[in-house]
Amino acid sequence: MDTQWPRWEVFKQDTPAKPHQAVGSVHAADPFHALLTARNVFARRPQAVSMWVAPASAVFSVTKEELAEGQEPKAPAPDPRPSTFYVFRKTSHKRSMTFVDYVGELEALSPQQALELARQRFTDAEALAWWVVPASSVTKSEDSPETVESWFAPAKDKTYKQQSYYGVVGSHVSKFKRPRGDDDE
Repeated sequence: MDTQWPRWEVFKQDTPAKPHQAVGSVHAADPFHALLTARNVFARRPQAVSMWVAPASAVFSVTKEELAEGQEPKAPAPDPRPSTFYVFRKTSHKRSMTFVDYVGELEALSPQQALELARQRFTDAEALAWWVVPASSVTKSEDSPETVESWFAPAKDKTYKQQSYYGVVGSHVSKFKRPRGDDDE
């Protein structure tokens, strides 16, 4: 029996000019818990202006290799009414993390149809992977100035928490002596 909370994919936007990117996942009891946990994990040090979370089970993903072999994952049956889907695309292996960038939204009857439309519409770069997420499954941080300030601004100026701030441990460590106790004599 699995005792973990459900897994949520996290999408972070660093600045208003950059797209939301999939930066990892968290386990949480509900969408608001997932947002808070995501903020603590993914925006504590680096800058952010917005976060989205979606249940991992709602993400329809497919790789370039799966498409070439005709192996698309199974998705729910089509809905008779069109729904809005958010489309994400990975175009590079250059980063150490797997970034999947938000490229837009579209209306479709199913994740498969959304994927087909996305492959036709977003052709400016070769896709190594596609993620299609129903907009109704995404929970977003508020974008009011007050919320952005309270959620993300405090982390911007805390450069002392950046890994590069700390010096290299070297010979200066031996300058510190252990305090002498009664049993040291």
